[in-house]
Amino acid sequence: MASSLTKDSARPGIPGSERTFFGHPRGLATLFMTEMWERFSYYGMRALLPLYLVAPGGLHLNAGTATAIYAVYVSLVYLLAMPGGWFGDRVWGPRKTVAIAGGIIMLGHLTLALPSSGTFYAGLGLVAIGSGLLKANISTMVGHLYDGPDDPRRDGGFTVFYMGINLGAFAAPLVIGTVGESVNWHLGFALAALGMALGLVQFLIGSRHLADRSSVVPTPLSVEEKTSTLRKAAIWAGIAVVFYAIVGISGSYTLNWILIPLTLLGVIIPTLVLVRIKRDKDLDRAEQSKMSAYIWFFVAAAVFWMIYDQGGSTLSIFADGSAENSVFGWDFPVSWYQSVNPVLIMALAPVFAWFWLALNRRGKEPSTIVKFGSGLVLVGASFFLFLAPLSIAEGGHKAAAMWLVAIYFVQTIGELLLSPVGLSVTTKMAPAKYASQMMGVWFLAVTAGDSVTALLSNPAVGGVNLDKRGFVALEAGLAVLAGVAVWMYRKKVKALMGDVR
Repeated sequence: MASSLTKDSARPGIPGSERTFFGHPRGLATLFMTEMWERFSYYGMRALLPLYLVAPGGLHLNAGTATAIYAVYVSLVYLLAMPGGWFGDRVWGPRKTVAIAGGIIMLGHLTLALPSSGTFYAGLGLVAIGSGLLKANISTMVGHLYDGPDDPRRDGGFTVFYMGINLGAFAAPLVIGTVGESVNWHLGFALAALGMALGLVQFLIGSRHLADRSSVVPTPLSVEEKTSTLRKAAIWAGIAVVFYAIVGISGSYTLNWILIPLTLLGVIIPTLVLVRIKRDKDLDRAEQSKMSAYIWFFVAAAVFWMIYDQGGSTLSIFADGSAENSVFGWDFPVSWYQSVNPVLIMALAPVFAWFWLALNRRGKEPSTIVKFGSGLVLVGASFFLFLAPLSIAEGGHKAAAMWLVAIYFVQTIGELLLSPVGLSVTTKMAPAKYASQMMGVWFLAVTAGDSVTALLSNPAVGGVNLDKRGFVALEAGLAVLAGVAVWMYRKKVKALMGDVR
């Protein structure tokens, strides 16, 4: 990346103003590489996870339990983004929090690399905690590189930064997935640890190019708050230790004693957060109205992510046993399917940006509500498409790889319609009191959606076979109906949104 650093005219007060990274502050290179390597480690491990859980040489679990574990893990990553942001704001500051997060993620991947089922779940927990800490703070540091929200380079900087996400996500299954599936599962997890180690080292070396304010704790805890927080944490930790000690001594402990409570929290916490904000008497009438509209978007997004994230679990497990994973006679690892989405994002995102701008100039750009509803309809359509390879497999044949590629393609189009719009509408509709917290609330939609998947697939709760035609059709129909409902009630939602467009 060094060749991309060029001289620029000095701008006092802006980090890295004497040299630039594609015309942006030099610190963006540090954050770009950190995020790229973190996503490399995360998506590589995630591509291997469901396959390892069901493999005879792995944990050899049934598909329902594997899907539940995968869904709980993904939901935790997004759930922990809120406390991760709190640590950055109140305890360590963004820069220190990201450094600690990188260390925790690396340790988690190393723990996954150990050949033991007990340490495996501990490793998953460490990666989820570290990812939650990092996710909430690294984007904040990107914003710190610019001279306020009106800096004309700011939006472009975030675009370059998010390219790092997709580069890491694209390369990870090709490298980590291949080694994990073809050589050794635990060596694949060790490669994920190496990726995070590279990201952490270059972050520590390049952190001198970051903004000074990234080291500042914006609203540090007072002595009284620290004491109260530590006391509450100790009480809850003590309750958990005593409870699980009793369960263990009684001989009734199973994995579901962890899975089910975490799954329920993934549904309950998003609900409580929305209710708390909606009932806050400090919000004026306009803010209350916007929150009522936002709930529509939140629920719709939860339905979207419930189906979309099964691309890494239900579809992957199906491909492992029922798809012809080859192109022109050349076989490839199942984990490579997870590279389809990021490469499509990198190819199509600029096209969508140009398309919306062109329509806007003609006064024909679809509204936020129409884009959102269309994204839901498309994710539903992707599962209607899934019915074709399911039928082929039930007929005793292997489904062609292009069926799965087509499903991921449709889902990616849906993501490009819904996800950027969701991020934008979250910032626009956030009440002033919760401006810094609302991005965490948006992530909770992912938590809620994946938690529903976990409840449905867990044999001890729902016991639903998510790869059966009847239920796939039901999920597809639900998403399409949700999209149609958003469109039908667009005038009501538009009225509730007030001045937000």
